[in-house]
Amino acid sequence: MTEIVNYDGLNLYEGVRGIAVKILNRIDRTDAYLDKMLETEIRTSELKGHDKALLFEIVHGVIRNLGRIDWILNGFYKGQFSKCIPNVKNAMRVALYQILFLDRVPDYAAVNEAVDFVKKLQGKKPADLTNAVLRNIIRNKEGIRYPDPEEDLLGYYSTYYSHPSWLVKRWINRFGEKQTEELLKANNNKPSLYLRTNTILTSTEELKKLLDSVQLKYTDGKFLPDFIRLNNLSNIADWEYFGKGYFSIQDESTGFACYLLDIQPGQRVLDLCAAPGGKTGLLADLMKNSGELVALDKYESRLDILKKNMERLGVTNITYKAIDSSEYKDNQFDRILIDVPCSGLGTLTKKPDIKWKRDIVDIRKLNISQSELLANGASLLKPGGCLVYSTCTIEPDENFEIIKKFLENNPNFELASAKSIFKDELIDENGCVQTYPHIHQIDGVFAAKLKRIN
Repeated sequence: MTEIVNYDGLNLYEGVRGIAVKILNRIDRTDAYLDKMLETEIRTSELKGHDKALLFEIVHGVIRNLGRIDWILNGFYKGQFSKCIPNVKNAMRVALYQILFLDRVPDYAAVNEAVDFVKKLQGKKPADLTNAVLRNIIRNKEGIRYPDPEEDLLGYYSTYYSHPSWLVKRWINRFGEKQTEELLKANNNKPSLYLRTNTILTSTEELKKLLDSVQLKYTDGKFLPDFIRLNNLSNIADWEYFGKGYFSIQDESTGFACYLLDIQPGQRVLDLCAAPGGKTGLLADLMKNSGELVALDKYESRLDILKKNMERLGVTNITYKAIDSSEYKDNQFDRILIDVPCSGLGTLTKKPDIKWKRDIVDIRKLNISQSELLANGASLLKPGGCLVYSTCTIEPDENFEIIKKFLENNPNFELASAKSIFKDELIDENGCVQTYPHIHQIDGVFAAKLKRIN
């Protein structure tokens, strides 16, 4: 008989692989997001620096490659793998990720750890099953077959590159087969780590000297000033100069919408969807901490997090408002940033779980709120003022289609081209910013600038 164990006993999920299984179990049975759970575990666990990095690698790696991993396990597991006990299922996923993708862990060690873990939590019979399945995969590793791309390209791309078939089909229709394959590959790359210099407190030259002093290697950002790309992932948030507010950790792509606003010091600026605050900090920086920056968010708890971050950065020109944007009345803004909630499908290197949580219905629901936010924000702009609508997705329904419909219904607004501000390679056929992971090696984002004529 299978041993009955309390799955939530924290002491049972010890070490990197035990914590990884615990996180994967929660992702399977809740709507929780991977980055939030990892952040909590890393903050509260007693893991050392290298073990924290390994936990991040394993959990992200399993979710990033889940389609391929589950395809293989389905082929070797007798019965329906999807109905397998959660602890057994995710222990096998963790072990198989290490076997397929990590050179530093010998195959036998990955199997032994998984077997010991399952035996401790579920008993001997499930442990024997885990051992048999994983050792059979190792023996046949070189002969694993995927769907034949000649007969079922959609099935092959979806399985081998671990993306849901509805999304792969959508992208093949839009980009063609070759571009889609490049995009899928790019989404499966490990994320880059970027720092944005907070010029309120320091300079990029000074920050580079400090990085040099601790032997952290870096390169300049490709497109924007004051962004630095670290050559290796590190626990940079533990560094004393993060606490002192010298920099923020944010992708270079987050800067386009803020620079596109063309803010002048002393202006009155609205950040309509401010939390968690990456763009808010950059707006304050571009304003040189002068004028007034109003930061809106519906939830007080999210604004509290934003306030703490802005205090760390030395920002003093922000007025915080916990209010639904549809209820906010004040049409005296020179500039407005409308960074709307979106599908996030441009950020899959950093948030691989998003691709498994989204479907086409989600995008349609988001379109309604995106259009409403744009209309609400536009009503708060002074005549002659400018707003920027931005997302972190590559889906046209969430991007230019929203802008196009808005302009059809609002003749007192016009689209302002981004060509005078950014390199041509960043600008789409409509004069908006649109980046793609496989082309620009950063997150896929969109930003459109609208000017109110009267």
